[in-house]
Amino acid sequence: MTDELLIQHDRQVRGTLAARLPKSWNAEWDGPALLARTPFRSMVFAQDLDDLSVADLDALIARVRDRGETVEWKTYGHDRPDLVDRLRLAGFVPEDQETVLVGLATDLVGAGEAPDGVTIRLTSDLADLRRIAAMETAVWGTDLSSLADDLRDRIEAAPDDLVVFVAEAAGEVVSAAWMPIFPGTEFAGLWGGSTLAPWRRKGIYRALVARRAQVATERGIRYLMVDASDDSRPILQRLGLRAVTTTTPMVWTPKTV
Repeated sequence: MTDELLIQHDRQVRGTLAARLPKSWNAEWDGPALLARTPFRSMVFAQDLDDLSVADLDALIARVRDRGETVEWKTYGHDRPDLVDRLRLAGFVPEDQETVLVGLATDLVGAGEAPDGVTIRLTSDLADLRRIAAMETAVWGTDLSSLADDLRDRIEAAPDDLVVFVAEAAGEVVSAAWMPIFPGTEFAGLWGGSTLAPWRRKGIYRALVARRAQVATERGIRYLMVDASDDSRPILQRLGLRAVTTTTPMVWTPKTV
């Protein structure tokens, strides 16, 4: 089953990425590598690298690196075995590894309910998106204010393809999560899910999974997937998602003079 889930992930999620990028992202191909400039940093997505010689792979990595900008190359545990080593040799540095989890939406509908005092609702309002971005900034300790504009741009470009939920307690945004729907596939993503420290371990994260699964099921979406941190992975696996591979960001940061 896990092998089949990975096949479907690579075919339907990775294989359709170029056609699904937000319109606000500028993207271009360099051979098998797609370079996308996002509101956060540039990213590289590459799937079909096995036919490249080592010299050609090194040349591709060098071209990406030498653009003079911070760039993240999204690698997977089942990519060609020498990819991470070639990136390391070119100066790319790994960030935290995440686990790619995939599960059936119907299995997650009963994941949990919001605890007393917490309400969860759908939103597409810019004021709410800014409040979500402020909450994310507080959680991660880095400026994520651009998240509001990114979510807004995605909603305006394809309002049926992004579902955003906000969790509130006494008028305060305590958590939020969103679900990008991948058109033309059987997949949607479980993105977000950050929660303010005082509100963790109360079931809010599970409730947000359930609400997104309900929407996915209503829309006929079969699979939900997420690149899970070590914090969320055990929760999601207990809910029934399966680990199919890992993903590690390899990041190049230009040296400043």
